[in-house]
Amino acid sequence: MQVRARALSQFGTNNISAGTPISKLESVLVPIYLFHRYQTEAAAKVLGGLDYRYALRGDGQKAPEMVPPAEQRRALAALLKTISPQALKLPESVLHLIPPPAMGYERSREDFTGHTGLVFDILGPPEAAANLTVGLILDPERDSRLVENHGRDPQALSLADVMDQSLTSTWQAPQAIGYEAEIQRTVDDVVLHDLMRLAANEQAAPQVRALALLKLADLKDWLRAGLRQRPEQNRRAQFAYAVSEIEHFEKDPKSIKIPPAFEPPPGQPIGDADQDVSNRVIE
Repeated sequence: MQVRARALSQFGTNNISAGTPISKLESVLVPIYLFHRYQTEAAAKVLGGLDYRYALRGDGQKAPEMVPPAEQRRALAALLKTISPQALKLPESVLHLIPPPAMGYERSREDFTGHTGLVFDILGPPEAAANLTVGLILDPERDSRLVENHGRDPQALSLADVMDQSLTSTWQAPQAIGYEAEIQRTVDDVVLHDLMRLAANEQAAPQVRALALLKLADLKDWLRAGLRQRPEQNRRAQFAYAVSEIEHFEKDPKSIKIPPAFEPPPGQPIGDADQDVSNRVIE
């Protein structure tokens, strides 16, 4: 993330060759903005993670063991930092550079998507990056392992802790201002909708779905309390709309169409298929 921040601070027209349309900066921005994507995936595997080896009978290798609780908590803290408004905002020096695509240079699946038509959507990259991180945290298989591991070891990181910290870092975080406030609202919605998807996922373990539904109910109560304090208009609108979405979802999960978050542009495959693979795995 530190390397990414440095690269973004230096991003400019020197990132494309002479004679290239300035609008191509948008495509060049993708791998820099998502520079953290592979380490994010690696860190997410630590949550509910199992440290194991491809052992053979009689080879004396260690038996599989849960990743230590402290390491899981450290990974969660690192993951949640990647969706803070401060981490996701684009420098003003970048925002004023990118024009709509030049004639004959349309956007492709390798670019960020957005809601603003031809104009570069400054909230599109934050939404895609948040979708990457939150999707990894609220993955149904990973969350099922968190439930099981906490059942085996009360000191282990629990799914309830993960959900609570995710909400504390997003919806319940101090209100930002300006551009960062719009990023914060964007990330909040990604978390809300991923909780809904998890609660409605028929392939997820029953306790995972139950906890997701409980946290949605808790969030609804928190939002209602916040509305009674009459926050500023944009935040009031966000809270009221979220309460409405949760209420509709609780009545009939299939009756509400959960809007898909922007997917990050494709990243894999990368590297060489013939590269060596370590015998040690965390999954």
